[in-house]
Parts: sequence; C-alpha cells; structure tokens
Amino acid sequence: MDPADFYTGIVAEIYGPLKAHSQDPEPYAEFVRAAGEPALELGCGDGDPLLDLRGRGLDVDGVDSSADMLERLRHRAGGLGVPVTVFHQRMEALDLPRRYRAVFLAGPTFTLLPDDATALAALRGIRAHLTDDGTALVPLFAPEPTPADQFGRVRTATAPDGADLRVSVVSEERDERARTQTTLLRYERHHDGGSDVVDRPWVMHWYPRAVFEELAASAGLTVAALTGPDGEPVPDDATHVHFHLRPASPSSPT
Repeated sequence: MDPADFYTGIVAEIYGPLKAHSQDPEPYAEFVRAAGEPALELGCGDGDPLLDLRGRGLDVDGVDSSADMLERLRHRAGGLGVPVTVFHQRMEALDLPRRYRAVFLAGPTFTLLPDDATALAALRGIRAHLTDDGTALVPLFAPEPTPADQFGRVRTATAPDGADLRVSVVSEERDERARTQTTLLRYERHHDGGSDVVDRPWVMHWYPRAVFEELAASAGLTVAALTGPDGEPVPDDATHVHFHLRPASPSSPT
C-alpha cells in the first residue's frame, strides 16, 4: 500500500468509531432555516450533521479535504437512502458550481487551518460562494493544553471486521506567539496478529477576536453577530465564539 494511502486510510477508519461525539444537528438546522437555502457545510467529514440535515429535506451540500471521509459519508448516505452532493476540495481553495445563502462549519474545524494566511484564503472562498444576502457561521475556540494525565492514555474501539482500533496522545507543543498547538496522535490497528501504526500531528491555530474580525474584513465579510454555541451572548474573554458573518458589500458581477 502507498504510505500516503495508508496514512489517510487508517486515520479515516479509526476516526469514526473513536470520535468523541457527533454534532447536535438542531442548531445547524435552525441556522439553515433562518439564513436560507441552499446551504454548504465546510469540513463535512463523514456526515455529521450533514446527513441529518439532508434527512430533514434541507438543501445542504458538503465539502471536505479528505477523500476517505467523503467515502465514509457516501457509504452512510447510501445506507440511509439519503441523496447527498459533496465535493472533495480544501476549504482554502473552494471552487464550487453554485453560491449559497448559508455557509457553516459544524464545530471548530476552522482551527485546523494552520495559519492566518490560510484562514484568509478560506474566508475569501466563503465570500465568493456566499450570496449577497447570505450568512456564514464560523465557530472558533482557543484550545486548552492537553492535561498531563491524558498523554499515553489509549482510547479503543472495534472495527466491523473485528480489528482493535486505538488512538492516544503521544506529545504536544504549544506556541503562544504563533497561536498554534501541535498534538501528535498515534493511531493503531491490530488484527489477526498484525499491526499498523501511524502517528499524525494535529495542528490547531486560534484567533483573538480582533484578529479574526480583521481577516474577515479583508475577505469582504463583516461580523453581524457573536454568540456562544447555544446562541447565547458571549463575554469579551469567551474562548468559544460563533462568528456570524455577512457580505460587507455586493459581489462584483461576473
């Protein structure tokens, strides 16, 4: 197997059974109904909450940078009998065939963009695919360092073929000046006496509120509202903030 294929394949396989939780679809369904359709979920992964929203009859497309995650999504959609339209693209290089009245991320996926320049490219892509009356929802958070007692602690699950799946935190580096935290995760698959192991660094990049507002403005977006995860008002020092973005001005005709 090609090393790159193994790397992405094993991470995608283990991600599903071992992910901490599924996103509650209700807040995103409410957002889409309020902002309007069609809608686009950025970083849709293996289908939470996209498949639930499609099952409710909402016109929602998805995009993700992982072909393996999208394959899992399509398999789940087939089992549910839910038609989906998804695209294999990076968030910072969007080139989709239509524009949307609602664009959203379900959870803090935006923090996986490694730096401000990549974030600005993603925000410009959001603006380019947002209708002039549309709204984008971008949840952000500032990650806390991993507690010391979590290093080396193994989470386990069982694959459909009986394989033992494991993931653990190996190490972590945090750079306050660059606003990045790099966590090295070890993914393991053990089956029939054989083992596959891959280490993957997860880089999270966070944004002070003023920095993100500046980036949004540079992309042609303005902050229409700031809320907490449940729509509540947030204090100035909040570390979990949902940015509601609107176009700052009409887009140029093409």
